[in-house]
Amino acid sequence: MKQPPPETAGQPPAVILAVANQKGGVGKTTTAISLAAALAALERRVLLVDFDPQGNTTGGLGVDKGTLAATAYGWLLGSCGFGETVRSTDLPFLSLLPSNRDLVGAEVELVSTDRREFRLAEKLEPLRGEFDYVFVDCPPSLGLLTVNALVAADGVVVPVQCEYLALEGVSELLSTVERVRESLNPRLEITGILPTMWDERTNLSRQVLEEIRRYFGEKVFRNPVPRNVRLAEAPSFGKPIFLYDVRSRGAEAYLGAARELLARTSGT
Repeated sequence: MKQPPPETAGQPPAVILAVANQKGGVGKTTTAISLAAALAALERRVLLVDFDPQGNTTGGLGVDKGTLAATAYGWLLGSCGFGETVRSTDLPFLSLLPSNRDLVGAEVELVSTDRREFRLAEKLEPLRGEFDYVFVDCPPSLGLLTVNALVAADGVVVPVQCEYLALEGVSELLSTVERVRESLNPRLEITGILPTMWDERTNLSRQVLEEIRRYFGEKVFRNPVPRNVRLAEAPSFGKPIFLYDVRSRGAEAYLGAARELLARTSGT
């Protein structure tokens, strides 16, 4: 199995970022895949953890969810090791911890476990020296899996669609982030709010983007991710947008967001 490039002497530990929004259909998985792929294209060593039982991140990178012998579920609960679970991708600097519906069981099994909120953090800590960035694609809920991701993370990237009721539910996520920061992970911060599904032709998109910027201020990424057919098609071909159509507006937007993310996390 192709492994990530070896650790560089003096390399700072990985920045761990949860990609979260409990509201479905906001481009969460597309954002997780695209930001991870963009940083890998910029030759950062990236691990992408599919922490959503739907396994859309896994399928979106061309891995057959139905044939997996080892998944994030087994790795999290100790039945398989990292080496047998991690998968290489078509991008040399991007590795994947795949997932499928088995991960649903983790939510139940962790309930009776000691330090249940810290399981993911404890599993990722030994890997911090092997990567520059770790992205965790959270499920569209605020359950125990998402809490585990927030406890493990240094920051949260929140995709918010430029559509009606865009901020619905985001305040609940922010409240969860604040509770986790106060009681479980004091270093956790909102790394950025990424507007998605932007359509510059409509007044609604412009109004929603203004509302997002008014509400979150400097936390909002400078350039929104546009609605883009090629971006929507890429997962069905099992490829990140940079391998499917690198010249598309979607690829350009996510590359810009990745560069901004590098600037935001350089001091982390």
